[in-house]
Amino acid sequence: MRRYFPLKTRSLRMSLGGGGGQLQELSQQIQAIEEEKEQLNDEIENLQAEQAEIDEAIEALGVLESDGTVQVPLGGGAYVRATIDDVDEIVVDIGGGFSAEQDRDDAKETLENKKDLLDEEIDEVHSQISDLEEESQKLEQQAQQAQQQMMQQQMAQQQGQQEDE
Repeated sequence: MRRYFPLKTRSLRMSLGGGGGQLQELSQQIQAIEEEKEQLNDEIENLQAEQAEIDEAIEALGVLESDGTVQVPLGGGAYVRATIDDVDEIVVDIGGGFSAEQDRDDAKETLENKKDLLDEEIDEVHSQISDLEEESQKLEQQAQQAQQQMMQQQMAQQQGQQEDE
């Protein structure tokens, strides 16, 4: 991510004695876009972490055996050892706060479908980030043009003052 422009604008405002309201507004818009992009990147990380958990569950379904021993998380970093009575009865979250008992193959399929949905969500968030990057680039171009105009006006004013002297 390019974060150079807001700093450039701040230094310009300081050199122009606090002027450049348009530059300040553009800088704020660019900063807001950067913050939104950071939030979207965090969302992608969360979705990818959820995918990793699903991958682990799918892998575990492949190796679990009846009468096997597993550690069941209780929360707060505490676990209890448990023996699996029947590996053919898997309880899977199906969304909306509901769970369903499924056989191993159906449970794997349900988890694979969840992963596919997460892939679609990640693609959508990537698309949003791309849109924001395009918008940010347009704003940066506008700010650079405004900066050049202000510098030209300042130079013209200085030349006009020198001619008056």
